[in-house]
Order: sequence, then structure tokens, then C-alpha cells
Amino acid sequence: MIYSENILVCMVLPLILAAVILRDKTRNFVICFIVGMITSLLGAYVSGFIDVVSGYGNETTAIYISPVVEEIMKFLPLLFMYLLFEPTDEKLVHAATGIGAGFASFENVCSMISSGTENLGFLLIRGLAVGVMHIVSVFALVIGFAIARKYKVSGFTTILGALSSSMLFHAAYNLRAPKSWVFYGSNDPSAYNSTTDDGWVALDARDSQTDWYLGGGSVYAQACTKVFAN
Repeated sequence: MIYSENILVCMVLPLILAAVILRDKTRNFVICFIVGMITSLLGAYVSGFIDVVSGYGNETTAIYISPVVEEIMKFLPLLFMYLLFEPTDEKLVHAATGIGAGFASFENVCSMISSGTENLGFLLIRGLAVGVMHIVSVFALVIGFAIARKYKVSGFTTILGALSSSMLFHAAYNLRAPKSWVFYGSNDPSAYNSTTDDGWVALDARDSQTDWYLGGGSVYAQACTKVFAN
């Protein structure tokens, strides 16, 4: 079992210190990076809760639920920034890059802790793929905000369309990514077992499948199983 909240605290504390020391664009990027990691954990809680209470199963949640939840989580801080501070398009791009990179970095760290770090090639490919996916999907949101600013009449529909596009891209990634990336974080093909309901087995003793589940990379917080399943 991993404790993703503890991992987040250990990763965030040095970045908070850096944000205090740094100034201007660099500080803003670090803050957005922290926000990205926090939204990754919050998305894990929400998706884990839905997975437990709905009984959809790992694959269905990864393809249909996780992309919606995670993209909304990345969308909300950008929407807050857009409405409150009215940033330029350049500042929105910087913020989106920080949020996407922070989100992907936290997912990758939790995945490495879950699955091990012995296979460098697997880690490099997965790390790059997850990073590209999250940054590209959040860039779709920035494009939506930029168009909405320019064409105010279609602002709402433009932002909604951009959010839908980012969800679709994320879902397509989860659908096409190898199952070892999406479920238990295993890079061992022997983990597959066609005799089980969803074809996957845990790699060691866990409280439940939710403890292992990596919906598109986000480690579902273990508290979801312990609190909501009772």
C-alpha cells in the first residue's frame, strides 16, 4: 500500500520553499506545478469514490470516469485564474504547462512507487507518454479560453467544447495505452490473468483492487476503499 497524501506532502514542501524565494514567472510556474499535483490527488479521490460506490470496475472507470474527473480538476484552477485575474494568453499557457506537468509528475511518482523502478525503459516511455497526454489535454483548455476571450458570444460553448475535447483525448489515451499502464502499474506481463473478472490480479497483498488501481496513472487514494466501501 502506498500513502499518496504523504508523497504529495514530501514533494510539495521543497516547492513551497522555492516559491517563497523565487519571483515573477518562475514563482507562478512553481505554484501552478503544485496546484497540478494537488488536483491529481483530488481527482484520485473523486474517481476512487465513484469506482467504489458505482461498481463500474477498473477498465470502465479508467476509460469513462477518470478522464472526465481529471480534466475537470485541471480545468477548475484555470477557470478560476481566467475569471479572477484575466491573464494574458501567454500567462494562461504558462499556468497550463505547470498544472499539466505537476499532474503528470505526481502520477508518475506514485506509479513508480507502486510498480517498482527496475525497468528504466518502461519508466521513460510511460513518463513521457503521460506527460505529453496531460500537457496536451490542458493546452486544449487554454485554446478554448483564448477563443472565448476573442469571440465573447460563443464563450461558453467554446470552453465547453475545449473541455470535451480534452476529455476525449484523455479517454482515447486510456483506451489505447497498455493495460499495465492503466491498472496496477505493473510492467510484468505475467500479472495478466484471464480467469479473473477484469483480467488482472494484484501483484501483492492489498486491501482491495482500489488500492492498486491507476486510472490513467492517478493512484486512487486508499481511503476511498476504507471509508466508502463500509
